[in-house]
Amino acid sequence: MAEKLKLDLSLVLPDVADERDACVGRLTRLLQAEGLEKVHLVREDGSAHLCLHYDPKRFSVSRVRELVQASSARISNRYHHESLRIDGMDCPTCAAVIEHTLQRMDGVLEASVSYTAERLRVEFDSEKIKRAAIVTRIQALGYSVLEEGREAGWFAEHRELIFSGVAGLLLLAGWLAGLVGAPRILALGLLLGAYAAGGFYTLRDAGQSVRSRRFDIDTLMIVAAAGTAALGAWEEGALLLFLFSLGHALEHMAMDRARKAIEALAELVPKTAIVQRDAVEIEVRVEALQRGDRVIVKPGQRIPADGQVASGNSAVDQSPVTGESMPVDKQSGDKVFAGTVNGEGALIVEVTRLARESTLARMVEMVAEAQTQKSPTERFTDRFERIFVPVVLVGAGLLIVLPPLFGFPFAESFYRAMAALVAASPCALAIATPSAVLSGIGRAARGGVLIKGGAHLENLGVLTAIAFDKTGTLTVGKPKVTNVVAVSGDETRLLTVAAAVESRSAHPLAQAVVAEAKGRGLTWSEAGEVEAVTGKGVRAEFDGKKIIIGNAKLFDGQPIPEVIQQHALRLQTEGKTIMLIQADGQFLGIVALADTPREGVKQILERLHQLGIRKTIMLTGDNERVGRAIADAVGLDEVKAGLLPEDKVKAMEDLGQRYGQVAMVGDGVNDAPAMARATVGIAMGGAGTDVALETADVALMADDLSKLPFAVALSRASRRIIRQNLWVSLGVVALLIPATLFGWAGIGLAVLLHEGSTLIVVFNALRLLAYRDDARP
Repeated sequence: MAEKLKLDLSLVLPDVADERDACVGRLTRLLQAEGLEKVHLVREDGSAHLCLHYDPKRFSVSRVRELVQASSARISNRYHHESLRIDGMDCPTCAAVIEHTLQRMDGVLEASVSYTAERLRVEFDSEKIKRAAIVTRIQALGYSVLEEGREAGWFAEHRELIFSGVAGLLLLAGWLAGLVGAPRILALGLLLGAYAAGGFYTLRDAGQSVRSRRFDIDTLMIVAAAGTAALGAWEEGALLLFLFSLGHALEHMAMDRARKAIEALAELVPKTAIVQRDAVEIEVRVEALQRGDRVIVKPGQRIPADGQVASGNSAVDQSPVTGESMPVDKQSGDKVFAGTVNGEGALIVEVTRLARESTLARMVEMVAEAQTQKSPTERFTDRFERIFVPVVLVGAGLLIVLPPLFGFPFAESFYRAMAALVAASPCALAIATPSAVLSGIGRAARGGVLIKGGAHLENLGVLTAIAFDKTGTLTVGKPKVTNVVAVSGDETRLLTVAAAVESRSAHPLAQAVVAEAKGRGLTWSEAGEVEAVTGKGVRAEFDGKKIIIGNAKLFDGQPIPEVIQQHALRLQTEGKTIMLIQADGQFLGIVALADTPREGVKQILERLHQLGIRKTIMLTGDNERVGRAIADAVGLDEVKAGLLPEDKVKAMEDLGQRYGQVAMVGDGVNDAPAMARATVGIAMGGAGTDVALETADVALMADDLSKLPFAVALSRASRRIIRQNLWVSLGVVALLIPATLFGWAGIGLAVLLHEGSTLIVVFNALRLLAYRDDARP
């Protein structure tokens, strides 16, 4: 008989952030090769565990642990994961060049570069290659690797603009020199300087692309500039490179603005914290905080780490993490998050997570990682560009060669071919989608919505139906008294008797009755001789009378008055749980309880319908009557009740066949399998649970469903802007190609419109950073 042992994956492989990482598979194969019967992953308590099945006759528990530690050490020492900040990329093609170059290096297992995030995610075999060799190779390409927390210097940040400005000044000087009759060699020297300054980065990128056997936009521009110079039109060639470099510099600055909007999240955490250690208050760096440390947070200060309140009361502004508009009251035992702002009361917070593990730190990391995942539109434009650019180069070659064969002047044919190269360059197309995705994900994060990639951002915008878990998603998740029906005496007396007896019980229904009574300001003396009857109710003595409170089963054999039966039937039809209350054999009345809808859910669902969601569906394990009662109260279109977790998966498959693009909204724990089958899995309360952050495609950081319409509306706005950008970029190319072919537009006008369209799509995308859902509920 095999025995099992479970180990926390994050402790076994501390450098692996994602359980889908290849290192997990390597560890599994290695341990099975050691003789363990089975090794697999399981999810429990919001984290991933390595589950090991072994023969206790061959292995002891301690031996299994030793094998795991030895194997994981071998893997961790050999396979390294790095997330590096790359500086110096000035176009999306740069990212492709770095990726292609690194993937050809022996020992690099995976390399993914995001131009928009300026990030490289690389996995490598340290027995074959070292980190330093990877950094050296990147630097050899002309880029630099920045250490975390270190920004590029002023010159490095503005060098493209500086080179472009120098090119513009030299171009102007060369043109004026020719205009006033200065020696031709002087004018030519100035124009050559303009070529050098304007084409410096373009030539670098084009050379790298050609060496990587890729033809891109930079290649087209260099060929066009060289061709123009060959015709003796130095001024037009210098103008081309100046405008192209200026456009790139302005585009880069605009993209930096979007990046910094995201990076600003990381700056919310204070650098130091005041800690109580050995009865002394000392100031330490946030990175040095340990679990169990008690930090003092004064009024108005930012909370330095995730933890729970040890003492004190205050209202905390959680908007940086959860997007909640109103401060949340905190008292002893409540969770607090790094980067949130303390209100007017002082708090002592016990640290529960290290700085790198905080919710905010993980949000920032996940947003950065999200930008390395390409959306469907990005993948399409990448494929289009790979085919289109070589076609343009071949077409330009044919345009140079064929017309002269039919008597057309070679110089004119050559010039038009160069102009067509500029006109056909899909620079705006290359940046149209990444810029919108970067801005959309950044805006969502600032609003308390974590979207884990461009694909999910786009998919949110095409949803036709949304399925919701009931308990804790559509409802509060706790029972609440909804009706107090007195048939003998008044409501106050009935509720006082019920609260006096139920205050002796820890059952959720009992606590709900007590809470309702306290909410009405009622007081009572203590009940005695309390006897709980499992599954039925409770008996007790109160105020000299024998009290019985419970369901109908507790009163078997006793006649229940008709009026009580009528009220009970009506309330149960509404999906409510009832308590019958009797004192000395006389029925006093009924208290009804139910899990109530969250505040504003009806308005949220109405807003989703306004946004184009055709169907809203409830998936619940409760019975049809309870589910239908909630659905009718909030305005859901459909109810699927009595579902086990595996039934919810089947239900999601059916909904997908009926409605196409369907999302699933839940808490990320019991609903994880169903969320995985959805077009988009959306988890609530990401700030409070690890599992919501890990399993969902989208996480609403606050336990607040009102963020869902914002996320859907933002996604639809992102899709609109992506479509606008595609129309602008393709439209300009479609207009300019015939204009240059027929000689209606020269190189100067072509490059002006080309770079103008690039800036238009970038600034259009940046509008998403200021997006507001004015129709939010």
